[in-house]
This record gives sequence, structure tokens and C-alpha cells, in this order.
Amino acid sequence: MKQFTLIIILLLTVCSCKNDANEADGDIAYLGGEIINPNTGFVILYKSESVIDTIKLDGRNRFLHKIKNLEAGIYTFKHGGEFQMVLLEPNDSLLFRLNTLDFDESLVYTGIGAKKNNYFINDFLENEKIEKKIYKYCQLNVPEYINKLDSLKYAKTKKLNAFKKKYPTSDLFNEIAETNNKYTFYFSKEVYPIWHHSKNKHDFLKSLPKDFYNYRKDIDYNSELLKDNIVYNTFLKSNFSNLALQKHFEHSNGDSFRRMSLCYNIDRLSLIDSLVKNNYIKDDLLYHFTVSYLARSDNYDNNNTILNSFLSKSKNEKGKEMMTQFTKSLNNLREGSDFPNIKLVNYNNSEIDITSVIESPTVVSFWSHTFYNHFKESHYKIKNLKKKYPEIKFIAINIDDYGLEKSKSSLKNNRFSCNDQYYFKNPKESIEVLAIHPMTKTIIVDKDKKIVNSNTNMFSNKFEEQLLGLINR
Repeated sequence: MKQFTLIIILLLTVCSCKNDANEADGDIAYLGGEIINPNTGFVILYKSESVIDTIKLDGRNRFLHKIKNLEAGIYTFKHGGEFQMVLLEPNDSLLFRLNTLDFDESLVYTGIGAKKNNYFINDFLENEKIEKKIYKYCQLNVPEYINKLDSLKYAKTKKLNAFKKKYPTSDLFNEIAETNNKYTFYFSKEVYPIWHHSKNKHDFLKSLPKDFYNYRKDIDYNSELLKDNIVYNTFLKSNFSNLALQKHFEHSNGDSFRRMSLCYNIDRLSLIDSLVKNNYIKDDLLYHFTVSYLARSDNYDNNNTILNSFLSKSKNEKGKEMMTQFTKSLNNLREGSDFPNIKLVNYNNSEIDITSVIESPTVVSFWSHTFYNHFKESHYKIKNLKKKYPEIKFIAINIDDYGLEKSKSSLKNNRFSCNDQYYFKNPKESIEVLAIHPMTKTIIVDKDKKIVNSNTNMFSNKFEEQLLGLINR
């Protein structure tokens, strides 16, 4: 009933606003809704790299925004660290409701333009399930794998055709939806050799049918329409990873494949630079693969080589500045270095230096409300590790800039202790100094406050082995 009342109120507001619209506004659309458990007091609306507006939530965590001179296409709205795409066309009056604790799964649209966007969010969630199936199917032989892909492709095509038969759709919706299906299928082809459990990737690639990648001649690496499309961007990442694998074997004499091979990662950046002309798409891909490599690397010479390759290819000055700082921070966190003396705040609201709480072998982990599942899973993991390794201190730091009560409430609501829990006094500065990416990043420090490993992961199979090494130092 509460949700129904919200819909009625907002729709009446939209209708009222529409009556006041004038021709000088050009094509218009309305976007509004309600955020449950908001992480910030606003929603940011983007069109590609440009911010359309920062929209404040009212006292009931609702908002309504009029978009003037609308350019029909894919937009992105962001709240906290989460984002999702939305298709907006002239005269849309679109409302959504979401819960930040279950962002994508809770997202539901109402109003004019709702059906097409509900189709896209459901397709997005379905693709997440399909990806898990694809990982399992990748262990099949080629004929069996192709049969599985054909079945998935048929099911998606049938679903889209049923939707188009039931509801009137625009040419723009049709183009995006059909392209999504196409690139989902292409993605499945690209990940096959990478996800297959074969030890010899070189021979496996050579064994694929000659027509297996025939569709590549039709790939548009510079699509203005799709440059903000999640399906398209996911495909591009898998495509360049696979192309780089093939190029890598051309000059590596069939050596075994390692994802962290410097040669392979340089090849991938070079391929992006040669095939993608659209600077927005190119910069996004270059940034993604460079930061992904750096976040897993423990070779500081290789870090600088990858950075220089990135800097020579990217045109995004802000991205280049951020990547340079990220690399510098990683190199400052090398094994044997002193742990940076970051300012923390405990849950008694007292400010302390992090080095004052490192008096024994210590594991430092991080969490954010944006990654809510990781927040819960990491705390359950820490609870178990504390029992197994009482000699080691485990501290967890909230990286958000939401204040004491928000994170304290999250801990208490999930029945997690506030002991050895902190948040950053200066989140932005601290995240930069500690190079916190990805959120699973975990740092191991010895009793002398020296870094043992600045780039590990508590969910890694090798993590407990690393803890035993810490104890025995």
C-alpha cells in the first residue's frame, strides 16, 4: 500500500509538471523514485561521462527530476557506489524504487517507460545467472558447448519476441534489446578458451573450428549507441582478453598462459589502442585492465611498465592522474615498508593512529555499504579466522564517508561486534594512500608494523598459508 501511494503521488506530480512544460524545453522526460536505506542524500544522473544533474533526496528519501532537451538513449544513475543504466525516450515519466541493501535485485520501475526498463533490469539479472551457467558449460567439448549456447540464445530471442508482441516498442528499444542478445552470445564465445580448464590454452585455441569467431568481422568497437551499455562493455572486455591471448601465443612459443604475464597484459592494452577509436570506450577499457592488473600485482617494476603503457595510450587526463597515484601508492606499500600512519576513528568516536593498534601480527581488511554482501561475508570470515588464529589481530575499517552512526548501525543490525572496528578519519585520502582496490584487498602487517603483504585477499586459497607464515616469522 505504501508503494502504491508513492506511485500515485509522484505520477500526479509528473502530470502536473508536464502541463507546465513549454516548447523551449524541447523533448523532455521525468525520472524519480524512492531510495530505501540511502547511502547518500542524492542521486547522480549521467549521460556517458557528463553529469546531467545531482538530484537531492527529500525528507522521505524521494526525488523527482525533469530532463529538458532530452537526447534519447542510455543514461546512468548512481547512488553511493552503485549504478544502473536506464533507457530514456521523449515523454517518459519513469519512477523507480530500490533498496541499497539489494540494489539491482530490488530495482522496480513504474510509470511511462517502465515496461522497457523492467525488461532490461530483468535481462541484466538473467545474464548474471547465465554467466554462472556459461562457466560450467565452458568445460564441455566444442559441439556440446555450441548446443548449450544455441539453447540459451533461442530462449533469449523467444523472450524478446514475446515482449515485443505483448507491448508496443520503439525502434531504439528494439535495437538495444536485439544487440544485447547478440553480444551476450558473443561474450559466451569469447570466454570459452579462457574459462576452459585446459592447461594448454595454446593447443585449445588451435583446436577450435575455423568459423568459431566468424562474427568478429561484424563487431563495432566504437558504438556511440552502446558505449554505456553493460552488456556491450562486458563483451568488449572478454573479447580483448581473448584476442590478447591469441596474440600472446604468436610470440610466446606456446608457453603456458598466466593472467599476470606482463607480456599478455601489454598485448591487451596495445590491441585496445589499435582497434578502438572512440576515446570514451578506449579510455574505459584501458583504465579497467590497467587497474585490474595493478591491483593483483606484487612486481613493482612491472607496475611501472604497465603504467607507462597506459599513459601513452589514454587521452583521459583525470584517469591518467588517478592511475599514476594508484601505482605510486602500491609501490609505497611494498613488502618491508612501514605501514602508513593513517588516522582512524573507533566506535567510541575517539581518533587514533592506526599504528597504535598494530602491536602484534595484524590483518587489516576493509568494507563498504556499497558492497553489502562483501561486508557480511568478510565479517563472517574474520570471525572464523579469529578462532583459528588467536595470535593474529584482525581489524576491519569502513571506508565510507557516511559517519559513525551509519556504520555502527550496520554492524549492530548484523550482530557483528564493534571491537577492532574503525572508520577512516579522512576516507578519500586514506583510500588513496592504501590503494584500496578491489574491496577484497587485505593487508598483512607484522608485529613491527612492517608490511608483509599489501595485496592479498582473505578469500584466497593461499590466505591461511600466508597467516601461518606470518605467525612463524
